[in-house]
Amino acid sequence: MEGEKQEIQHTKPIRCIVKLGGAAITCKDELEKINKKNLDIVSSQLRQAMMLGWSSSMKVLGMDWSKRHGESEVSCNIDDFVHNANVDSSRFVVVHGAGSFGHFQASKSGVHKGGLDQSLVKAGFVATRISVTTLNLEVVRALAREGIPSIGMSPFSCGWSTKEKNIASADLAAVDKAIDSGFIPVLHGDAVLDKLQGCSILSGDVIIRHLAAHLKPEYVVFLTDVFGVYDRPPTEPDAVLLREIAVGKDGKWSVVKPVLQNMDKQEVQTTVAAHDTTGGMETKIAEAAMIARLGIDVYIVKAATNHALRALSGELRDKRDNIPDDWLGTVIRFMS
Repeated sequence: MEGEKQEIQHTKPIRCIVKLGGAAITCKDELEKINKKNLDIVSSQLRQAMMLGWSSSMKVLGMDWSKRHGESEVSCNIDDFVHNANVDSSRFVVVHGAGSFGHFQASKSGVHKGGLDQSLVKAGFVATRISVTTLNLEVVRALAREGIPSIGMSPFSCGWSTKEKNIASADLAAVDKAIDSGFIPVLHGDAVLDKLQGCSILSGDVIIRHLAAHLKPEYVVFLTDVFGVYDRPPTEPDAVLLREIAVGKDGKWSVVKPVLQNMDKQEVQTTVAAHDTTGGMETKIAEAAMIARLGIDVYIVKAATNHALRALSGELRDKRDNIPDDWLGTVIRFMS
């Protein structure tokens, strides 16, 4: 059972919840290394998606006024803000995974298995949170440089906890207030307290499902390091991209497009990195299916591509009855 549900009333609807996959924004085989190129492109595309209807020539008003590594000055021009109107962007919420941040520390110490009475686990809990909050700050800064008023929000600090790895409590008041104040909350996978085993790892995919149930966005986008969900690991030569997956009332799902021969409707093989404590693509599919059961379309697409921008911008939702053939990704939706 998850924590008590909170009724959330917003003055404007939430347009989209975005999951930035850890493997897409970090170099997952290199400890604590950000994929700067991808993160910068993703941040730019998020700005474009949020500012739909505004002139593309509008000057980007950066909000990261801290000193950057290798630079001697802080980038801040007060006059730009004085002479430009406050742009009311679409309401988005961002959640990101850990990638090469956090997973190493968590798996080495066994944080995901619990046992805070053990010194190694307690030290690993601290080390994991240092790592994932470091990444969160860098994601927030990248978004801020694109003029996105982003605010980092750590689940542990906001009072989120688990019970048998399911969400037991999640104080959404801070998220709610941030949204209605015009900010873009940026949450992340985190080490949290667990009511039974002491501590656990709360994945970004589980966070998104919980947020979707309460915020009821128009659609959800998972940005990953591959084009979508495949019938087998995408590194295999015969791997087939699953274009559309339907989820029924009972939670079971089936592949609608393409029509595959000799395959059980839920037989999709996945791979999980040895240090990944959150379940990888398998967890992503399961959480996406639960979101789809709420009547919210989910798009899984490769980050930093034009396909991602089209999903973020809402093009696919506008064409939900006829997804363009030239769009590469996976749509997961509810079918009654």
